Amino acid sequence: MKRTIPWTDSVDVISSDESSSSDSGIELNDGIGGQRLSSYVTIDQPIKEMTSGDLLIRRAEMYQDYMKHIPIPAQRGSAIPFSSWVGLGKSVKQLYRQPLHYLTNILLYKWDQQRIGSEDEYTPLDTMMHPCKAEATIWLVEEVHRRTSSHYHVAKIWQSDPMHHAFVDSIFPQL
Repeated sequence: MKRTIPWTDSVDVISSDESSSSDSGIELNDGIGGQRLSSYVTIDQPIKEMTSGDLLIRRAEMYQDYMKHIPIPAQRGSAIPFSSWVGLGKSVKQLYRQPLHYLTNILLYKWDQQRIGSEDEYTPLDTMMHPCKAEATIWLVEEVHRRTSSHYHVAKIWQSDPMHHAFVDSIFPQL
């Protein structure tokens, strides 16, 4: 049985052109019947590094997976007064102690932006639309975003928007 090298001892590295064919193999004991496996590893093999795009896709995948596991509230509270979609979204987050999906936050922001320049721009939304209907609309959109959005799509949007963090909620409920 070979003795392992302690981490405190220095190790000499031989470049691939100086090593012989017998030095390039590393023997591993798989622990089953004492059989030895050979794994040939060379030092000059390129290490696959994750690019920033790969990391962004991975983060989006983790985010989407997390959002899928948060249940949509079945019991709704009372009617929430609101003057804007973003304001209603903030109230919903506080009342139910849940984050809203990034895509839902973006949509609420866009709905508010679409009101700019209209004749009802300064009219509170709860006088134009029943608060229960507006809240139900948010939860319907939220369910679509949580259940059906692709993490690739989310990553693509995040990549094009350097300020995407502003629309990702930091409220994390206990599941």
